[in-house]
Amino acid sequence: MRSDSVKRIVADMKGVGVSRVYIDTNKVDRVMEAATRQDIMALMKQDVIRIKQKKGISNGRLKKRIKQLSKDRRRGPGSIRGTRYARYPRKERWIDTIRALRDELRTLKSDGKITKETYRRYYRFIKSGSIRSRSQLLSHLKSAGLVGE
Repeated sequence: MRSDSVKRIVADMKGVGVSRVYIDTNKVDRVMEAATRQDIMALMKQDVIRIKQKKGISNGRLKKRIKQLSKDRRRGPGSIRGTRYARYPRKERWIDTIRALRDELRTLKSDGKITKETYRRYYRFIKSGSIRSRSQLLSHLKSAGLVGE
């Protein structure tokens, strides 16, 4: 049997492409003698005929790029895509702000610096977006004389 016929049969049997079938060039004469699929299977067990491994796509470059990004490299003006607010959306900014303010308010209440009523009132203020930062919250409370030292 011709080697290209053997390759085609092996490819069909193993469900791979013909280009992945490798026949040992030193033992081609044994392949020529193969008459049946059983003979071909026997040659595969003897490692005369092998299936080459698939060629993959290397992840090395990607891993290197991710490592560099983790070190805050590759972040120059040429690498920035999207506006400042697309990269740090409005909702994320709101979440970060609101959590910080609520945390500050909770701390003040647990330390006994403000009353329950003041806490509830300023919680609402914060929710409405009237207060934008921790410093603004504290100055607001001090100017209203609501912070007990």
